[in-house]
Amino acid sequence: MSLEPAAWWSVRAAHNLKPATYRCPLCGYRLHAMSPHVLIAPEGDTSRRRHAHPECVEAARRQGRMPSYDEWRKSQPRKGIRLHWPFARRP
Repeated sequence: MSLEPAAWWSVRAAHNLKPATYRCPLCGYRLHAMSPHVLIAPEGDTSRRRHAHPECVEAARRQGRMPSYDEWRKSQPRKGIRLHWPFARRP
C-alpha cells in the first residue's frame, strides 16, 4: 500500500481500549486498536489521520518517505533575514 502525497507527516503514539480494527496504510495488514500503535497525519491534518504499526512508520522514515515537519523545514530554501535594531540602518 502507499501513502497519500504530503510534504511532511506528524506522528504520535496511540493506544485505544475501543474494540476496533484498522488497516495499516504502509503494509496493508490489520492493526488492533488495543495494541500499541501510532497515528500519522499528513501535514498535521488530523482529519486525514491514519493508524499505523510503529515498525512500519520507523521503516518509512528511515527510507525518507515520511519526513517530519522539522526535516521538511530544513530542506526548504531560507528567506532573506531581516535585521532589526540595533543593526538596521536608519535614514
